Amino acid sequence: MPPLPRTGRPAGARGLRPLVRGATVLAAALALLPPLAGAAPAAPQRAAAAAEVAVQVNAQAALGRLSGTARGVNTAIWDAHMNDPEVARLMKAADVGTMRYPGGSYADIYHWETHTAPGGYVAPGTGFDSFMGTVRATGAQPILIANYGSGTPEEAAGWVRYANITKNYGAKYWEIGNEIYGNGHYGSGWEHDEHADKSPQEYARQVRAYAKAMKAVDPTVKIGAVLTAPGEWPDGVVGEGDAGDWNHTVLSQVTDVVDFVSVHWYAGGSDTTAEDATARLARLPGELGEVRSQLDRYAGPDSPRIGIALTEINTNTGGARLTARPNGLFAADAFMTALENGVFTVDWWDTHNGAGQITTVDGETDYGDMGMLSSGACTGDVCEPAPNTPFHPYYGMKMTSELGTAGDTMVAAESSAQDVSAHAVLRRDGRLSVLLVNKNPDAARTVDLGYTGFTPSAAAPRVSRYARGDSDITEVTGGTASASRVTVEPYGLLTVTLTPQAGTGPGASAAATPGTPRLEAVTDTTARLSWDGATGAARYLVQERDGTHTRLTGETTGTSVTLRNLPPGSTHTVNVLAADTSGRLSAPSVPLTFTTGTPPNAACAVTYHRDTGWGNGFVATVTVRNLADTPITGWTVDWDWPAAGQSVSSGWNATFHQSGTHVRVTAPDGAGPLAPDGGSTASFGFVGANDGPNPDPTVFRLNGTVCSGG
Repeated sequence: MPPLPRTGRPAGARGLRPLVRGATVLAAALALLPPLAGAAPAAPQRAAAAAEVAVQVNAQAALGRLSGTARGVNTAIWDAHMNDPEVARLMKAADVGTMRYPGGSYADIYHWETHTAPGGYVAPGTGFDSFMGTVRATGAQPILIANYGSGTPEEAAGWVRYANITKNYGAKYWEIGNEIYGNGHYGSGWEHDEHADKSPQEYARQVRAYAKAMKAVDPTVKIGAVLTAPGEWPDGVVGEGDAGDWNHTVLSQVTDVVDFVSVHWYAGGSDTTAEDATARLARLPGELGEVRSQLDRYAGPDSPRIGIALTEINTNTGGARLTARPNGLFAADAFMTALENGVFTVDWWDTHNGAGQITTVDGETDYGDMGMLSSGACTGDVCEPAPNTPFHPYYGMKMTSELGTAGDTMVAAESSAQDVSAHAVLRRDGRLSVLLVNKNPDAARTVDLGYTGFTPSAAAPRVSRYARGDSDITEVTGGTASASRVTVEPYGLLTVTLTPQAGTGPGASAAATPGTPRLEAVTDTTARLSWDGATGAARYLVQERDGTHTRLTGETTGTSVTLRNLPPGSTHTVNVLAADTSGRLSAPSVPLTFTTGTPPNAACAVTYHRDTGWGNGFVATVTVRNLADTPITGWTVDWDWPAAGQSVSSGWNATFHQSGTHVRVTAPDGAGPLAPDGGSTASFGFVGANDGPNPDPTVFRLNGTVCSGG
């Protein structure tokens, strides 16, 4: 068979930042039973020992709604098993809602009308109509990649016409190219691109042309532009002749014509283990948050309309340790982490991929295959099991469907242990499901569960497990699991589903769920929010979330509120809940995250400019101006990094000191005064490092005074 395609990318230095979440759970109260008549006094009973892990769930802290497109997979025209009937059955069983076609980098050499990919291999039976048969049998939607590398807007428009007018497939999501930033413009090239101009400016211009041509055929299609993942190469790299890096250049020109953006996330290069990858998931929320911040910057009030799709994800880019049990744990953790942080679809690379490096992991053969299902391929004399045999990542994805389905609300969950992850979903019928991921290969973990905004009934929970010895997701009956304590087996996944106590929870409230809050206006210290009202609501509560903790920040009988006394340059995530006339609360709204500005009439101004970058490092220049009416002699500038992985490595024209995420810069010896009324400036620069996302600081202080700008 031909060489198996991979989505290549340069392997940059990638560090890890462990995620540790704190939680406090109340110990179970001691129930004292009276002794039987005539019996000797019973020995005093002891309260149950505290569990090894505490998990706290806040059902009033929404992280977003699960969509019908939440779980997805990539499919590829070089995969001879792509449209096997068993594929549709397995994907439907896992509640897969999207299937991406025609397959990563192949998209940029694929011509849909002739079903050809010059320079690549096309397997029999993988044409578009055959693919759509599998999509429909699965009950999913396609995500289609229009050929940018060797195609034209007219060719893409023809595909839209065939798909949605001729065949009435209703194909909604269309990406413009695959990893176009990998076309060689930044020095490393794996993506086919025949455009003479390979710059982000040209890509943006072409995206506009593609969107115009495709929407002229079907105005309902959703157009997606390709972005780099912040903190991953080539994020921050400014090519020759460019005014900015890929994301900032593209977004500055296309936010009015695109409906979503597409990013890919691999936890590391070919030597990355699944254990490494699960730790590196700590970077993903910040990277996705930075994508949203970039959309906010360039789309403004229109930003909420533009979705984020994570159209490729896996632990690594084609090495070993890919089919083993740890990668199943990673899949479950990664799907939920991404969905909780604002993406509408997570698409695993890949359905089938082919055998690679053979290793032994957890006592099982790992075939080095990036696919969820076996392709039946061999490496030397070691062959995979029969085609379409699920590997562990398939069951990791499938377990997330035990947690929740379309329309359910993801809510905040925190674990006190680094080796146990927790995710939670408030279901539309009032039940609460909690997924626990035990990444410890050697020890079961006993977990105490605590709740805010949810009161479990006395009924035994429904428990689903995937652990050693299980051939599929297994329903556990007759165990010791309760609403307050469960045990998760080593390298195991466990989902616990609880029913609410009668008369409690959102189902007992006469108030419906309010609409998603909108940011109407924001200053340095205030934010005005509004939302669509809910039937049955007597009043509304605005709650700010910090982890699983929430606090009331606003209350009103109307559908808008102004939050006051907010710190300049601070970021806030809020939900709105409705209360009925009896005070019973609805389910929380979808969250809104916003950042306050800096004072417009401050006594100083700071300009922060990232001059260049290379994925995990950058050079920046800071310029300070004194706007007060008196000079300043002996200045200091302070800021806090928004992300934990950011730091100053070395600098010039000043003295730098960093403690945690806080940076203090002091004037160099012999520096002259800063003249009043902006009469002079002080400028300094530094080399920085970033392990993950690299957002700009939001607020600067000159001698303790908050400055404007940033």
